[in-house]
Amino acid sequence: MIVYDLVIIGGGPAGVAAGIYAARKKIKSAIIADGFGGQSLVSNDIQNWIGTKSVSGFDLAKMMEDHLRAQEGIDTIYPARANKVEKTADGFMIEVDDGKKIKAKTILMTTGSRRRKIGVPGEAELDGKGVAYCSTCDAPIFSGKTVAVVGGGNAGLEAVLDLSNYASKIYLLEFSDKLKGDLITQEKVKSNDKVEIILRAKTLEILGDKLVTGLKYQDLAGNEERGLRLDGVFIEIGALPNSDLVRDLVKLNDREEIIVDHKTQQSSQKGIWAAGDVSDVLYKQNNISAGDAVKAVLNVNEYLNRF
Repeated sequence: MIVYDLVIIGGGPAGVAAGIYAARKKIKSAIIADGFGGQSLVSNDIQNWIGTKSVSGFDLAKMMEDHLRAQEGIDTIYPARANKVEKTADGFMIEVDDGKKIKAKTILMTTGSRRRKIGVPGEAELDGKGVAYCSTCDAPIFSGKTVAVVGGGNAGLEAVLDLSNYASKIYLLEFSDKLKGDLITQEKVKSNDKVEIILRAKTLEILGDKLVTGLKYQDLAGNEERGLRLDGVFIEIGALPNSDLVRDLVKLNDREEIIVDHKTQQSSQKGIWAAGDVSDVLYKQNNISAGDAVKAVLNVNEYLNRF
């Protein structure tokens, strides 16, 4: 059985950046990924990936994969998903979905997160066709258009503020009878002339064929169905980090994110690092994820060279 110095779990921007740097540092490493590109894979137009003015999520994922595969000295275990991580006397044992077991001296978790979905008709079908989950990424696409933001917590309020620089009209839909985010942010949203807040609104369906054309919701106060004509819908009800693999090995915060030392990306468990959305990083952005992963690999290299 091969024993790797480093196994990277996850193929998003953090995982790919880590793989490239691990190869350049000649760390005996492998990356386990069931896909490349992360959550941005479904984005039609990414305009904030540094060095590229505009690129689709599909093309960015292909660029990442090609860059990774051009490196020598890193094994790509793909398509595969890690199902289990166990601590051993001299490192870790990782089991992938085909039953294969891999030994590692160190692990870098770059498994990202998954957006909370509302699970209504049209959401999955129109994902990337007007349905979006990242206002920082996709707000410029909706310049001069009418959009809705579903979710009145901090994520939803911040999405409204992002969109207010571009969209002509923004509806903010919240299920309960009041907004839940920070009061200062609430005041900014409420004072914005572009924004119409709809409380006690239960989203029922996202409408459209090739692109989003509207949204149907239930007015819980009057128990009536109502509709909105829209060009886009932002689902902003939070995210779930993919930290289950190591939840029994590392410390997690109340959002289930892996707590790391932000100087080194080390977790509470010796030998496990984390970078990207699975960690307790403040801002969930591709460029930040890649940078944190590079930082992690450089620290892993120092750690391995101590022995």
